[in-house]
Amino acid sequence: MRIGIMSAAHVHADGYAELLKQIPDVDFIGFSDEDAQRGQAFAGAHGVRWFRRHEDLLAQQPHGVIVCSENRGHMELVQMAAAAGAHVLCEKPIEVSRERAEAMRDACAARGVKFMTAFPMRFDPSVREVCARVRAGELGQILAVNGINHSENPSGHRAWFADPHLAGGGAVMDHTVHLADLLRWFFQAEVETVYAEVGNPFAQGTLSVDTAGLIQVTLSNGVFASIDCSWSRPAGYPRWGHLQMEIIGERGTLVLDAFAQALTVYAKGGARWPEWVQWGSDPNRAMIEHFLHCIRTGEEPEVTWRDGFEAMRVALAAYESSDQGTVVRLSP
Repeated sequence: MRIGIMSAAHVHADGYAELLKQIPDVDFIGFSDEDAQRGQAFAGAHGVRWFRRHEDLLAQQPHGVIVCSENRGHMELVQMAAAAGAHVLCEKPIEVSRERAEAMRDACAARGVKFMTAFPMRFDPSVREVCARVRAGELGQILAVNGINHSENPSGHRAWFADPHLAGGGAVMDHTVHLADLLRWFFQAEVETVYAEVGNPFAQGTLSVDTAGLIQVTLSNGVFASIDCSWSRPAGYPRWGHLQMEIIGERGTLVLDAFAQALTVYAKGGARWPEWVQWGSDPNRAMIEHFLHCIRTGEEPEVTWRDGFEAMRVALAAYESSDQGTVVRLSP
């Protein structure tokens, strides 16, 4: 199966490239990027073919592509891929506005190609276990959820993350979506209201986007949840970031630490001292393999366009709430 990557702008493109080289029965045809400096660096780092024009990669007739551009840029690449008949796995957040996201949906529907949102946490074994236990009713009625998603500031690796036009925002746009998606998935309910405080405590005077946010949401089933998202991890922290959830029910509490399976490594000359190195199942690989499975079988992806769209709406509503100082109610 021929698979390509469209743009190496996102930090996740590096990991995807290495995984595509490892997965059996995948012909990783290469990547396209119109930024010469970035293209040369990515090709050299991963030993893969670089197409200087996206049209040239699509001319290879890939069965599917992974879109890893800046957030504002997904729409154009998805439209190109759909027009070429390639199925799409799109990096999160899927876009920076409702209109641009809907244009991607329409492009894929018009050509009958699949659109999958890149939410790898859906494929993490510990997360899937939590989902199963919650849906089985082990905790009884769920009363509240506290979610945390922190990381380093990614603009140190890709400057566009701090460009409000290209990124659509900062930490809130980057990190709200994972937890918003898990809340919808666990409880099979929609986010109805959003209240948020958004600020820039970690890069005042140096970045023009937010670096932290505290978001409170209510779901259609009555569950109340908080999302603590930030770029608060210092560069030398043992791990890039983490995702944690505390689910409080009438019969008990369930605590999830999605990256707890890690080795502590002390290596001379390492960028982190020590470094927490993940072991065990790789949710990114499982996500890509699911995408490939859907292409082969014609099945619909577990994570759809709508999942990415609804998560993006929560992030956008958080900015609106913070700007207006009021609760924002999401329309159906």
